Amino acid sequence: MRLAMGLFGLQQWFGGDFAAVVDLARVADEKGVDQVSLTDHVVMGERVDRYPYGTFPVSLDTPWYEPVTVLAAIAAATRRIRLSTGILISPLRPAVLLTKQLATLDVMSRGRVEIGVGTGWQREEYEASGIDFERRYRILDEQVQVCRILWSEAPASYQGEVVKLERIHQWPRPVQRHLPIWMGIAPTPRNCRRIAELADGWIPMLQEPAALAAALTDIRAAFDALGRDFAGFQTRVVLPGIFRADGTPDLAASLAAIPALRAAGVTMVELLPVMFCRGPDDLAGVLEQALNATKGAA
Repeated sequence: MRLAMGLFGLQQWFGGDFAAVVDLARVADEKGVDQVSLTDHVVMGERVDRYPYGTFPVSLDTPWYEPVTVLAAIAAATRRIRLSTGILISPLRPAVLLTKQLATLDVMSRGRVEIGVGTGWQREEYEASGIDFERRYRILDEQVQVCRILWSEAPASYQGEVVKLERIHQWPRPVQRHLPIWMGIAPTPRNCRRIAELADGWIPMLQEPAALAAALTDIRAAFDALGRDFAGFQTRVVLPGIFRADGTPDLAASLAAIPALRAAGVTMVELLPVMFCRGPDDLAGVLEQALNATKGAA
């Protein structure tokens, strides 16, 4: 079981100075945390009542920092921790730009990128970006295909519904021979096939072990149908927060959920320090407890 640290909400520890999270990532790197992850929104419309996962957790004036930029700063300050997102709303970026950004980040981090991509949920964000919300999954599919082609061929050609390339060259290539691309999408039958066709990992919103096990059974079946080996496939889940009667977080009770998540097929848990720490001084101790719990679940 691997451990990720999520950066969501940590600017509140520093009076809005999100640049200070680079120091927190350095602590995680030194402690042995496997991955750091950041959430993405390019812009936000006001219809947060359409959020499909319950009440939207933050206000409209919450800042959302551009993930590739932040991860580049973290890469410069760390040595081994891997760089991810949960998720990057990739259809809001042109496919060739996404290809360049990820390849460059992998070069600058010396091969530490394992990016999470998805489509997001808000129509207004797409409209503000001039992108057709109804075509978001088609765009996602073609982006991943184009990344793989441009990272391995030159000149490269591709004829899709959205992206069309004719004898295009893109350098640099990623340091990793196969840069891992994970998908944060719901486990519908079509998405299970999409994951099996294109992804190296899954980032679900689900947290219940039974639901996760059922979804991973469907994903594995999609792998089998394609003749693709499921070995090495990764699944990252945000560690569920358990709270005491007084509203304070119970870290030990939350970490006790890890064995059941592992049994369901989860390979990585993402801990949100904003949930379990009172401030930056608590981080090292909380990470040590989480690392011990993940090792104990091995």
